[in-house]
Amino acid sequence: MFKKVLIAEDFQGDNKSIVDTLKAKLRIPEVQEEFYCDKAFNRLKVAHINQEAYDVLITDLSFKKDHTHQNIVSGYELIEVSRKLQPDIKIIVNSMEENPVQIKTLFDSYKINAYVCKGRQSLDELVKAMELVRDGAFYISPQIDLNLGKNLFELDELDLVILKNLANGLSKKQIRVKLKKMDLRPNSESAIDKRVSKLFDEFGAKNSTELVAKLIREGLI
Repeated sequence: MFKKVLIAEDFQGDNKSIVDTLKAKLRIPEVQEEFYCDKAFNRLKVAHINQEAYDVLITDLSFKKDHTHQNIVSGYELIEVSRKLQPDIKIIVNSMEENPVQIKTLFDSYKINAYVCKGRQSLDELVKAMELVRDGAFYISPQIDLNLGKNLFELDELDLVILKNLANGLSKKQIRVKLKKMDLRPNSESAIDKRVSKLFDEFGAKNSTELVAKLIREGLI
């Protein structure tokens, strides 16, 4: 079983429940928690440098802003930088998000290992997810259907903003600035690249012009 787990969650009650459950049901000796993504990533970095790396990162996707300045402000960004720092770390998302398109992106582009949708049974699901991930498998909450064909593909708000700005001739750097002003995340250039590449694959487009033209013809933008 895993020996060292880090939880990134900005609600103290959720943190305590997860910590208590992991220690009681899975006998994990070291479970630490952070309310901010920056502090969680700093823990990962220090542990990695000291060759005492964490086995698992459990993170929410959304973190409420407060007076504390943060460089990493979302679970998406935390996952991205954590995976770069420690490619082999197991990542479990524990979130309210139920949009299958966004969740599929987490598996395809962010390479998460499990997705637990917060709810009445989420602590039990989290235990099951930990056991499956430990054994090399994946886990998705049963109410989430990721069997998406192209005819079921949905564009979320971030996709639409990126595509409309591409259609207007903006560069990815300029789009990144717009996303930051709109407080839409993830908004790094690498994240924009990943989303555009995913859309190329989904719609069989070779470049941005062809992609935008196809989406206009299909009435998606």
